[in-house]
Amino acid sequence: MKKIIFTAFLVFPFILFSQNCDCESNFNWVKKTFEENDAGFAYAISNKGEQAYQSHNEDFIQRIKEAENSKECLQSIKEWLTFFRLGHISLRMLGQNSEAKIDDKKIIQQYKDTESVAVDIEKFTQYLNSKKEVDYEGIWVSKPYRIGVKKIKDEYVGFIIEADGVYWTKGQVKFKIKPDNSCVYYMQDHTKKDFPTTTLLGNNYLQAGFVTLQRAAPRYDSKPEIDRYFEVISTNKPYFDIIDDHTGYLRIPTFSGSKKTIIDSVIAANKETILNSPNLIIDIRDNGGGSDRSFKELLPLLYTNPIRTVGVELLSTPLNNQRMLDFINNPIYDLDNEEKEWARAAFDKLETQLGSFVDLDSNVVNITTYDTIYPFPKKIGIIINENNGSTAEQFLLAAKQSKKVKLFGRTTAGVLDISNMYFVNSPCGELELGYCLSRSMRIPEMTIDDKGIQPDYYMDKTIPVYQWIDFVAESLKE
Repeated sequence: MKKIIFTAFLVFPFILFSQNCDCESNFNWVKKTFEENDAGFAYAISNKGEQAYQSHNEDFIQRIKEAENSKECLQSIKEWLTFFRLGHISLRMLGQNSEAKIDDKKIIQQYKDTESVAVDIEKFTQYLNSKKEVDYEGIWVSKPYRIGVKKIKDEYVGFIIEADGVYWTKGQVKFKIKPDNSCVYYMQDHTKKDFPTTTLLGNNYLQAGFVTLQRAAPRYDSKPEIDRYFEVISTNKPYFDIIDDHTGYLRIPTFSGSKKTIIDSVIAANKETILNSPNLIIDIRDNGGGSDRSFKELLPLLYTNPIRTVGVELLSTPLNNQRMLDFINNPIYDLDNEEKEWARAAFDKLETQLGSFVDLDSNVVNITTYDTIYPFPKKIGIIINENNGSTAEQFLLAAKQSKKVKLFGRTTAGVLDISNMYFVNSPCGELELGYCLSRSMRIPEMTIDDKGIQPDYYMDKTIPVYQWIDFVAESLKE
């Protein structure tokens, strides 16, 4: 059974306090749990030094004690965790104090002093309909937000027209586009996010960092290739399409374990077409990972020679080993009997070596072979970008070994060496901490973290993102 990897990037939602769970106690729990159980903790300390970590702790312990509100505490815990790595760590609210249970009136009161602008929407809409110039001004949509953008002095100010009415209310400033085209964007909890550039793609799409808005008014003519790009990027389900007589197109936005059945069904339904097409594009842009099991059915399509996969070691602790029991008992993982037997044997082995890193397979390298090398597709282009991480990168390490495969796009995120995420709840039931159980045996000779996987064909900035599919299709033909 392949290692099951759960992907997550740093997430720090709004944290509330109770009389029994203040900022200091929450921080102490996060710190202790991470130090004792995270597979990358010792690796980070060996790279940065014990003295650096002690100084880091001294700075943050004082900051935690002085935190006057939840926002200050949130920011402090966030910065403390970034000492170790930028990916495969998560922290979020849950339980009785989750966002679903928060008193709406208190939230509205908390954010009532957020900067606002007063705009007559009826008059603003009339003004937009009379505009000749295409720029950032308009009414834009990104669920659950409907946002007006109006030029005020030398800035384009995005203000709320419609939102949840709790965290964000009418008139509040959601973002500002500066004269240098940089963007200051405010998240749900009103924390600030800076993006270096803002881009109009065609006439009707606006992008700043990971934020994408679609124009609702005024509507302008749009290019089909741009509409297709946003359909591709916004989908959360895999699908197959035919680009031309030579090329099939397979879009896989996530390798989440919950999507494995859908991925497999899409491949099965279109396998005959794929195996009769000279070329195949596999588009995994923005695929942040999931489970290795989810790309299992892709490998036979691209296979040309034995695939070598360097294994991982799991850090054995009582808390970490509980995940194997979760695999057996929690139906969400949908393991068959053979896989459950593997998990039980793994648990037993881990329990005999508490405090150590354990190679469950007793092999540094696993080799995968298949009986068939399909004549078609002859050429396979995999489209990647900076948002690919974890299991998506594990898939690329396997796929790159095929003589048929070339990678097109941008360097990936680089979050793979410390992996296999596990999620545990705080004693107060307020927080869920996600940390890692394994480290790759590629360390230190071939590390991916903070480096990423480079494409064979770099898609430079002169190639618009909405033209990548056509570019790859033409490159494969040549």
